[in-house]
Amino acid sequence: MSTTAPVPSRVHYHKKARELEIGYPDGSSHRLSVEYLRVFSPSAEVRGHGGETATLQVGKKNVGLSNITQAGRYALKLHFDDGHDSGLYSWEYLYALIRDHDANWADYLKRLEDAGASREPLGIEIKQL
Repeated sequence: MSTTAPVPSRVHYHKKARELEIGYPDGSSHRLSVEYLRVFSPSAEVRGHGGETATLQVGKKNVGLSNITQAGRYALKLHFDDGHDSGLYSWEYLYALIRDHDANWADYLKRLEDAGASREPLGIEIKQL
């Protein structure tokens, strides 16, 4: 599989900050919030099957990661603590999330506003220790 995106040389989860740090061989490093990664999951459950079938993810502000596994030599599988774990984050997709972060996030916030929805979780948040 040929890739145009650089392959990360380091991945570190900052649990307290709920951020995934991705480092590259050129020394650059980028931190993405777990919420951002969750709402832009590449899974069919979130993205749908093309067109306008994507499902707006709401209430994900406090989501974290329970595990990270590598999928072959081309992707990461992120296991979110809300039970979601069906998307594979290819190196290309992760790089696109980094590159397009500001536009993606602004679009997400606009879609939430248009839907009258919130980033805040609904109901009572239950923490497992």
